[in-house]
Amino acid sequence: MRVVAIAALIVGGFAVSAGWPQSAPAENDDARFSFNRIEEGYLRLDGRTGQVSVCARRAVGWACQAAPDERAALEAEIARLQGDNALLKKELLARNIPLPGSIKPDQHSGSPDQPILQLPNDADLNRVMTFIEKVWRRLVEMIASLQKHT
Repeated sequence: MRVVAIAALIVGGFAVSAGWPQSAPAENDDARFSFNRIEEGYLRLDGRTGQVSVCARRAVGWACQAAPDERAALEAEIARLQGDNALLKKELLARNIPLPGSIKPDQHSGSPDQPILQLPNDADLNRVMTFIEKVWRRLVEMIASLQKHT
């Protein structure tokens, strides 16, 4: 029981520290990439980062080029348009001009000091989940190692 408590305190201390370095990939990490056949070659999906690449045979060998992430571009454009829309609404309301049709003022448009909640995207969540999985595996390995030595 003491061994488990000591291991939990050690891991907890490391997890709290701000400068925790990213660990090296596991030796048995065969499932990091998945490939799907396409007309030009293969699509490669990186299971850790979510990056998609197109791999094709070249004169010298195989080469993979990262595919553009349309989702990130669309989310950036949506965020830009939402910001523009909020500014236009504020400007109309500041000049006492009613908003057209069924458009209602934003709840947060009246006070710019209120923070806006920004949720993490899927890539950020995947990185956090990968980190937590690695910490958990190391904790289990440490406990097993400590139990063998006692």
